[in-house]
Amino acid sequence: MEQYSQRGILKPRFHTDMLHIALATLGNVDVLVSWNFKHLVRFDKIRLFNAVNMELGYRTIQIFSPREVTRLEKDED
Repeated sequence: MEQYSQRGILKPRFHTDMLHIALATLGNVDVLVSWNFKHLVRFDKIRLFNAVNMELGYRTIQIFSPREVTRLEKDED
């Protein structure tokens, strides 16, 4: 989490958002799903988080919005 802050990916006051990414990374999650479009579900931020993860020897993380990972099923009557 500290490395994300040092790189200026997010401002220090958003430490909980950085903690969320760090815990998901350490937990080896496949996909993190979030409504946080301001700080997390942004291509530019995802690339920066993943650059730090790779430099530290961790795998990259995929971050999507709920709409990207769900679909509506229509009744087939």
